[in-house]
Amino acid sequence: MMAAQVQALLREVSRLEAPLEELRALQSVLQAVPLSELREQAAELSLGPLFSLLSANHREQTTLCVSILERLLQAMEPVHVARNLRFDLQRGLTHPDDSVKILTLSQVGRIVENSNAVTEILNNPELLKQIVYCIGGENLSVAKAAIKSLSRISLTQTGLEALFESNLLDDLKTVMKTNDIVRYRVYELIVEVSSTSPESLNYCTTSGLVTQLLRELTGEDVLVRATCIEMVTSLAHTHHGRQYLAQEGIIDQISNIIVGADSDPFSSFYLPGFVKFFGNLAIMDSPQQICERYPVFVEKVFEMTESQDPTMIGVAVDTLGILGSNVEGKQVLHKTGTRFEHLLTRIGYQAKNASTELKIRCLDAISSLLYLPPEQQTDDLLRMTDSWFSSLSRDPLELFRGISNQPFPELHCAALKVFTAIANQPWAQKLMFNSPGFVEYIMDRSVEHDKASKDAKYELVKALANSKTVAEIFGNPNYLRLRTYLSEGPYYVKPVSTTAVEGAE
Repeated sequence: MMAAQVQALLREVSRLEAPLEELRALQSVLQAVPLSELREQAAELSLGPLFSLLSANHREQTTLCVSILERLLQAMEPVHVARNLRFDLQRGLTHPDDSVKILTLSQVGRIVENSNAVTEILNNPELLKQIVYCIGGENLSVAKAAIKSLSRISLTQTGLEALFESNLLDDLKTVMKTNDIVRYRVYELIVEVSSTSPESLNYCTTSGLVTQLLRELTGEDVLVRATCIEMVTSLAHTHHGRQYLAQEGIIDQISNIIVGADSDPFSSFYLPGFVKFFGNLAIMDSPQQICERYPVFVEKVFEMTESQDPTMIGVAVDTLGILGSNVEGKQVLHKTGTRFEHLLTRIGYQAKNASTELKIRCLDAISSLLYLPPEQQTDDLLRMTDSWFSSLSRDPLELFRGISNQPFPELHCAALKVFTAIANQPWAQKLMFNSPGFVEYIMDRSVEHDKASKDAKYELVKALANSKTVAEIFGNPNYLRLRTYLSEGPYYVKPVSTTAVEGAE
């Protein structure tokens, strides 16, 4: 019944010059019709008139048409949209109004997700060209949607050929000339495509665009360098990407730039990104191999931790957290001996005295460094985390408890995370048990007021309760209290006793 109303209103709209009233009516009817009902009728609906109203350049009319089309197109099969509305899609991508471009690109997004519909787009060079030109637009949402669709298209062999073995490649290169920002967007697309498979990386390198990106990475412009290293770090997230970077000598070049950074007054622009690159590389390959092959990396991280510049300290601390997130990385750091213990004292000092944001980053790194999975808790490693913990400050347990009492939920949670990281290690359980009031502090639900903090406290209780040594170290009564807390869940509120009230009646 409703669908018939939609039909009638669409006929009205197609007859009139400026059908604002009818469009408003159509919009409110559509909000009431369930999508399933629209789907049955969708293929019969003629959307041509709505698309042609878009070209009238009338603000309210455009807004109404976009909202109506969004609903109607959602009810149509992607294949139907691709086949029957191809010219409307093309026009939509060149429309001056961004909301029309976004509407069109969201349809393109549906089409490229559908293996039957995507061929319609691949056989339409004009449409593909318009999508490429959307990367060069002012509006970031438009550009992002275009990049997403193109990267989805390139998941198939035919898609790769359409992008890289036709005039589209020239269009990409033309769009890149718009300005720096657009050039980076194209690099972002290229890196996304390259990450899919060795074969797609091959297409991208043949296009010359990867080489261009890598040239900018080692070029003179420090700000460009800083942006490009982020892209190259994404490329290094895949095995074939890392292989390529190693073969091309890029990893060595990055290492050499770090070596030369001391004499470059502008190095603070790109150093953070270059150091992060190695941190990611180490954790994905082998911390030991990377640190042995590029000793300048570890050296630089240590130097940055001792710096006076909070930006540098932040990056160094993040990188230590990444490096120390697995046992091999911890051992690399442990090998540097007392030097690393001095660094920990420095990080403990920052956790207490830095800005809130840097405090949180320090606490996150400390959690990562101190955590040991139960199956890797050898005596040697437990001795190591114990000595690391004591290096952080004179009384680390009190330090973190003090931080967790500050009225910032993020800080509170970050401090609880440190306790959770060590909660399954026997030396830490002894410390907690022997620290006056600490067990009470763990059991006390009134400390946490917001959801995130209650969740963080629950994780701490869970880590303790599930540990094999806690019953022995905390004693059975405390162990049972932990199990009770665990079974009552994170948000349990104790019922208030009502006996006193009854007595008063």
